[in-house]
Amino acid sequence: MNNPAEAVLHHGYTNSESALSRDLFRIAGMPLLSLPFLRRPAVSCKIFLLSFCFVAATTVAQQPSAQTAPAGTNPGNAPNTAQGRVEPTLPYIPSLDVSAMDRSADPCLDFYQYSCGGWKQKNPIPADQVRWDVYSKLYEDNLNYLRGILEQASTAKDSDAVTQKIGDYYAACMNESAVEKLGTKPMQSALDQVQAVKSVHELAPVVARLHLAGDSLLFDSGSQQDPDDSDAMIVGVGQGGLGLPDRDYYTKDDAKSKEIRARYLLHVQKMFELLGDSPATAKKEADTVMRIETSLAKASLTRVDRRDPYKVKHKMKAAELNVLAPNFDWSVYFSTAQVPPFEILNVESPAFLKELNAQLTSTSLAEWKSYLRFHVANSRSPFLSSAFVNENFAFYRQYLRGAKELQPRWKRCVQYVDRQLGEALGQAYVRKTFPPELKAATLDMTREIEDAMALRIQQLDWMSPQTKQQALNKLHAIRNKIGYPDKWRDYSSVVIVRDDFYGNAERAEEFENHREFNKVGKPVDRAEWDMSPPTVNAYFNPQMNDINFPAGVLQPPLYDAKLDDAPNYGNTGSTIGHELTHGFDDEGRQFDAKGNLKDWWTTQDAEQFVKHADCVVDQYAKYVVVDDIHINSKLTEGEDVADLGGTILAYIAWKDADKGKQLTSRDGLTPDQRFFVGFAQWACANDRPEDLRARAITDPHSPAKYRINGVVVNVPEFGAAFSCKPGQPMVKAADKVCKVW
Repeated sequence: MNNPAEAVLHHGYTNSESALSRDLFRIAGMPLLSLPFLRRPAVSCKIFLLSFCFVAATTVAQQPSAQTAPAGTNPGNAPNTAQGRVEPTLPYIPSLDVSAMDRSADPCLDFYQYSCGGWKQKNPIPADQVRWDVYSKLYEDNLNYLRGILEQASTAKDSDAVTQKIGDYYAACMNESAVEKLGTKPMQSALDQVQAVKSVHELAPVVARLHLAGDSLLFDSGSQQDPDDSDAMIVGVGQGGLGLPDRDYYTKDDAKSKEIRARYLLHVQKMFELLGDSPATAKKEADTVMRIETSLAKASLTRVDRRDPYKVKHKMKAAELNVLAPNFDWSVYFSTAQVPPFEILNVESPAFLKELNAQLTSTSLAEWKSYLRFHVANSRSPFLSSAFVNENFAFYRQYLRGAKELQPRWKRCVQYVDRQLGEALGQAYVRKTFPPELKAATLDMTREIEDAMALRIQQLDWMSPQTKQQALNKLHAIRNKIGYPDKWRDYSSVVIVRDDFYGNAERAEEFENHREFNKVGKPVDRAEWDMSPPTVNAYFNPQMNDINFPAGVLQPPLYDAKLDDAPNYGNTGSTIGHELTHGFDDEGRQFDAKGNLKDWWTTQDAEQFVKHADCVVDQYAKYVVVDDIHINSKLTEGEDVADLGGTILAYIAWKDADKGKQLTSRDGLTPDQRFFVGFAQWACANDRPEDLRARAITDPHSPAKYRINGVVVNVPEFGAAFSCKPGQPMVKAADKVCKVW
């Protein structure tokens, strides 16, 4: 179970699964608040916030809703017929939708409004969402489609083993009455383990078992690639154990932060009351939890610090870990977790472990038990009765993010299957949605954009030939992974029982965490994916040196085989370029062609990169997110640079691909205008202020409007396409244009 306030994704929006979580994808942008059994910090993530995604993948799942549809009800896009259920289908929306535009707006004054004004007006935020955008909408369509697959699987006769497994998991999840009857009983074993601890020294085996089950407690751990040898897997230990989305929630002194902490205290107290404690006892226990978490938060690295791979690299021998934090029995922890023997590990933040070590002596056993009891219940709330579900929703999704209603249960259940058995569900999804010709077309576009980047590198006027050659070596070594894995994950050992939803989720999480720990000491599997095929996102992983485009993100309106090249290069092309650019942004550039953390830059070239990137940082720092909160442009630097670089690369590749063709205007837009409107329309969005406030702290992506307007002001071809005049808001003076890649 992950930090219930986090778990999200990165083009990236971001995955704040934990201190060690992978910065995932350009996914729908809704926080995956309180997805249980979702800890997996250093485990399935690389100890650095490494995978750079296109959108903040904040959508995997949220709390099970009391407002549910009974099993067997019909997905909106897979209607029942007298002859039985028809095959599910995905609705078609073009990648350039002229009805989504606001032609009354001047593109030279506000290009985002011009491209997306109609969409924003026609697409209010649904009550069960915290934000709504093009990615969210496609993600919702995908959920409906996957629901159709799962409804069929759950009622199929004589199905294969994979189909039966996903169908039984879904059926168990949809049996809400059974979940309601069980109440807190499913997690009683975990609570009993906590209660049985006799001394602080005995915490280690309990924490290990809870970590395997997915709870986020005390710290995070798992496997990661060795930062110095990307072919090797080592143990990683990092910061974690907080109930709020980020350490800044505990450390900031502004009025809103104080209000959030007060509201969080009430939530913690309520959770203890749901466990049967009296209000007076629960209040005291809540104060204890807040005190412990605050001490851990103050010792935690900031998100900006964690963007520096050298600040999260502290390799040491196991014996040195015992010296760093001797009050925790590390050998018992790792043996209980069944981690293979190892000699070297990486510690994300030694200062954090030093503080944890101090807390282990200054905090009483009774207080630690309160802390553990809360996190067990808080993480597992989505799998319990409606009282827990409702409280979880009320704080994390309604108060912190602004959602008005719980999502219906079927959405949650589909997302749980995708999260925990994603490559099983993905097999059916790919068979139905991702033909070979779509994979081939995407690979062709990717190679064209890589060619454009090679040309761009060679033409840079601020980089020396020596560093250019190293950059080209890295570019040519990038692996393109499109659609789905070459080899499907084997879930045959995961026991799925049709009437045991909680147990299914726990066993699936334990399987995944054991799978991750078992990588220690083995060669890296470079064919592995960090996303399931239906995911609506994409990412770059600097230690793998690969870009990954799941089948889910290669559907209309993001990639549209029915339309001309211009909007497709503007949309999907810019996303491909974005992920490529991540290999050369302020984080990615520090890894070499093999994915090792190695400085391949001359001193002068590194200084020039910082100078050029600072132009982007300074520009975005002026933008306001909400109220008086500005973009934390040191946090968003990598994404902002990738947005700009990706768009330029896509434009170059499009021009080359259509060279010699007679291109004509369509829908009152020239080919160049179609490219830029296609680029802008992936980002059409409506946001709740609560969610914007939270994202300003946690999300390494800028708000949608600035991911468009902030880019085009630095692309002179845009101004030429729309005949913009010098001095207009979407036009920068030539000497002010930011140029990085």
